[in-house]
Amino acid sequence: MIYRDMKTREISFPLGGIGSGSIGLGGNGRLIDWEIFNRPAKGSFNGMTHFAVRAEENGQVVDARILHGDLQPPYSGVPRTVLFDGFGWGPSRNNLCGMPHFRNQVFKGEYPMAEIDFSDDDFPGRPVLRAWSPFIPGNDRDSSLPAACFEVEITNSSSKQLDYTVVGVLANPWYGETAFNRRHGSRLTVGSGGDSQDFEFGDLTLGTPEENISFQEYWYRGGWVDELDVYWNDLNKSGPFRNRSYEAREPGNQKCDTGLLAVHFSLLPGATRKVNFVLTWHVPNRRNDWNPGADAMAAENRLENRWKNWYATQWRDSMDSVNYLLENYDRLRSETFCFHDALFNSTLPEVVLDGVSANLSILKSSTCLRLEDGTFYGWEGVGTQAGSCEGSCTHVWNYAQALPFLFPALERSMREANYRYSVDENGGGHFRLMLPLGIRARTDFMRPCVDGQFGDIMKTYRDWKISGDTAWLRQLWPVLKQTLEYAWSEKNGDRWDPDKQGVITGRQHHTLDMELFGPNAWLTGHYLGALKAASEMAEVLGEPEFAAECAGLFQCGRNWLEHHLFNGEYYGQLIDLNDRKILDRFGDAPERYWSTEHGEIKYQIGEGCEIDMHLPQWYASLYGLGEIYDPARNRSTLEAIFRHNFKSDMRKVTNTWRNYALNDEGGVLICAWPENRRKPVIPIPYASETMHGFEWALAAHMLMCGMREQAMQIITAIRYRYDGERRNPWNEFECGSNYARSMASYAVLHAFSGFKFDRTRGMIGFAPLNFPEEFRCFWSLGDAWGEYDAGGTITVKYGSLELCELELPEPIGKLFHGKQEIAFTVIKGRTILNKPIVIKAGESIHFQ
Repeated sequence: MIYRDMKTREISFPLGGIGSGSIGLGGNGRLIDWEIFNRPAKGSFNGMTHFAVRAEENGQVVDARILHGDLQPPYSGVPRTVLFDGFGWGPSRNNLCGMPHFRNQVFKGEYPMAEIDFSDDDFPGRPVLRAWSPFIPGNDRDSSLPAACFEVEITNSSSKQLDYTVVGVLANPWYGETAFNRRHGSRLTVGSGGDSQDFEFGDLTLGTPEENISFQEYWYRGGWVDELDVYWNDLNKSGPFRNRSYEAREPGNQKCDTGLLAVHFSLLPGATRKVNFVLTWHVPNRRNDWNPGADAMAAENRLENRWKNWYATQWRDSMDSVNYLLENYDRLRSETFCFHDALFNSTLPEVVLDGVSANLSILKSSTCLRLEDGTFYGWEGVGTQAGSCEGSCTHVWNYAQALPFLFPALERSMREANYRYSVDENGGGHFRLMLPLGIRARTDFMRPCVDGQFGDIMKTYRDWKISGDTAWLRQLWPVLKQTLEYAWSEKNGDRWDPDKQGVITGRQHHTLDMELFGPNAWLTGHYLGALKAASEMAEVLGEPEFAAECAGLFQCGRNWLEHHLFNGEYYGQLIDLNDRKILDRFGDAPERYWSTEHGEIKYQIGEGCEIDMHLPQWYASLYGLGEIYDPARNRSTLEAIFRHNFKSDMRKVTNTWRNYALNDEGGVLICAWPENRRKPVIPIPYASETMHGFEWALAAHMLMCGMREQAMQIITAIRYRYDGERRNPWNEFECGSNYARSMASYAVLHAFSGFKFDRTRGMIGFAPLNFPEEFRCFWSLGDAWGEYDAGGTITVKYGSLELCELELPEPIGKLFHGKQEIAFTVIKGRTILNKPIVIKAGESIHFQ
């Protein structure tokens, strides 16, 4: 997690709030990827926004620098369509790479904190730039604050007392006639002005708690590069900056206006001083601008295609956000860094902590939105200028495990929205939630999909167990039950389980964007997991007959699966690829899926070894549902996937799809066909890709099944591809950047610690992998989180936890809450407290 030289080239570290957009901190300190204007914007700048430092002695400037390191190659510029800019004209002037900066920088990234250590023998000081945004599990309000925090720390490395200035420069991204720059005390606000209902309306504020400041509301306005020439002259003059202000913009002026705040202080030799800046934004108004039919669909439902970002319902404008942040700065920082320290205090391999922490940044990227009522919504990923694959896609978000354990209320809002808006009258779940909320699911907009629909049932089970809130489950139950019954409903045109056998046999849409025909363990396994979860939920909700029906279907389906879908090595698909009649029952299926030339059904797995055949059992084990597959056969399947699909380098792999691993990089193929197995002429889509979310899920499940060596090879291969030079460590991509599925990596924490939870009975537990050394690990249920130490301690760092039951790998003799011994009873290996206890933040329980 330390990056130097060329390893800083691809870095963009997201700073922002959940659903609030983000700004990227580049590997050399540049602020890039300004994705705060309600759309993705990879590669974007906001003018020449930056930080700078200056040193003076006895009223004379000794040195002044932009607080950047070297820009890494290439230096030819990026392709653009505008003449005199881009490729062939060199790097953008907005990079400020031609201005004096620091020779060396070392980037340390431990999400949610980044730190850049700058050095140059010619500059009389050692600056460090530390950047973070509030990230406090269980506190989704503060974690959604549209803000980035910057701490510039300078150590006087000279032998003389020096005067230092730290400058924060903020460009105004709006340049209409109503745009403005205004200073209020130690705050500088830039904004669009104009009608507050416009979709482009907004403002940004740069603030500091410091009092000894100077400022310029405006840089000099001029032609060519006048503004930068004058700024550099001003920066190299001793003393405070002299303000400059303008009444109005000249007609036709398309240049950004820019302003600054400067903090002044003195340092004795060897002394260190820290200056805090905070940057907030407010771009409140959103609409569905990616779907050309959104206005008409909204009107059909008596809606307007408009909503506000949730943060705009909490803070009036960027000034309000700055004031809130600075008033609560110490608490927000303390709680954010408490989470950081608890996570990185875990005694897990560094590459594991790297992957787990880095993918948490997806929650702060433009992949995620919070709608006006607070509902969490996610793209699958994002492109350079638009989202990629809308709608909180159920089968993609199945894999993502960070949100439910860190911010469970937001995860539950996804279930609520899906069951309210995306399920049709027949019980079909249309796996992309449409915006604005209230546009009902349409049968012609994405057919129901097996893994998404039944994955949602398992996720609801998980979210119920995390929260312990049975009243919440009861509200969702009628629609959830309908989505399960859809499997055998006569109104299900895809005929999933028409004979009610517990086996999916019909047309099956899935996350690889096509349909399978005929039974397979992957999608039938999702159905079995949903049946098992529904059986338990129905029992608790007072429907014993339905519970028994689901349990019977589960057992029937499982028996069939084990008899027919395990080939002696791994679970697979049962289909005659040459039988066109399989397709004839399903509308346009023959046209789409039959290859006349080859006499074969297209886009199937057949005898292949597919990466997700194990997946339903992973979900079940992670959520506490128990066995879906035979344990020995599940282990055999995992071993086969590693044996056939994992490639230590990609040079001999023929990949006709997208290239996520190249050359000497390793990865796990989506599907492989061993030499003795028939491969379809046109196989399942993406077969030769290496997609990270699938790989993380596989690695986590391998760890849970004792395959540590193989799992670590996969994890190491993933993160090798994201080393800062090849790709950005904080942007694992798939179908776009900041891809949601990569948050499967969070489950690796549970795999190492054996974390168990069931708050319906007040239980948590741990069963860590065998370690020769001491073991500590972070754990979280959102509103309560802390550390587990296998030496005999469970600590709550935040929130409070009511504990009734404890599950540990070995029997315990004594249990203490602080100094008080707790009485308990052991029943069938379960440690049940005689009376519940509440463990508050800062408290621990100790066991012997």
